[in-house]
Amino acid sequence: MIALPATRRSVAGFGVFTLLMVALCVGLGLWQLQRRVEKHALIAALTERLAASPGPLPSQWSALTPAKDEFRRVSFAATYEPRPDAMVYSSGSAVREDISGPGTWAFMPARLPDGATVVINAGFVQNTMQDRSQQDRAVTRLVTGAPVMLTGYLRFPETAGALTPPENIAKRLWFTRDHQAMARALGWNADGKILAPFYIDLESPAPESGIPKPGALSVHLKDDHLQYAITWFGLAAVMGIAFAVWWRAQRRAA
Repeated sequence: MIALPATRRSVAGFGVFTLLMVALCVGLGLWQLQRRVEKHALIAALTERLAASPGPLPSQWSALTPAKDEFRRVSFAATYEPRPDAMVYSSGSAVREDISGPGTWAFMPARLPDGATVVINAGFVQNTMQDRSQQDRAVTRLVTGAPVMLTGYLRFPETAGALTPPENIAKRLWFTRDHQAMARALGWNADGKILAPFYIDLESPAPESGIPKPGALSVHLKDDHLQYAITWFGLAAVMGIAFAVWWRAQRRAA
């Protein structure tokens, strides 16, 4: 076997390494373009759902999935239950243009005509982290014992991240919108009635006091994939040019 000179071995090794890195960057750029196509399809689907007229609450709950049913607009009758409400901390909202600054979402159970329980995010309460009683006063006014026609959007529970603070049961304070965990902790379906696998982001009606504050949702998903793709393709081009310049210098020095 004929051994390659050291210079040729270094050129070949560096060439293989550069080729792999260029291929990786091009692959990541193509992946970002694919993500962009998927994101645009998601934005279009969500925009269509949010703009649609409200339909009845779905009856086949087991068939619902976040991919095809999240943000579906619905209208139905329910009665707010006289049970403890829950606060969910928020520093703002990605789907509500009228919400800014810290506060909490008021989550509370409501009873459907068939006896099942559906959890309602009744709206935003500004600056409630240090004033639990403010939300208590607000939601107490909603519990009249009479059915109310509610219009809102189907939402599905969130999963806590590694850095998400744990819930504070004593304050009835959560940091993720996990209505099922709230129901277990606060006994919202302690009577054994069915709990809906989704919760409702309330659009209307709004209470006379304006607290909690429900409202319409809008899509504001980040779409930076084209910029990321250009960055990866640019890195691939820079590495290819850098190798070409280095290789040309090696040939001249040989």
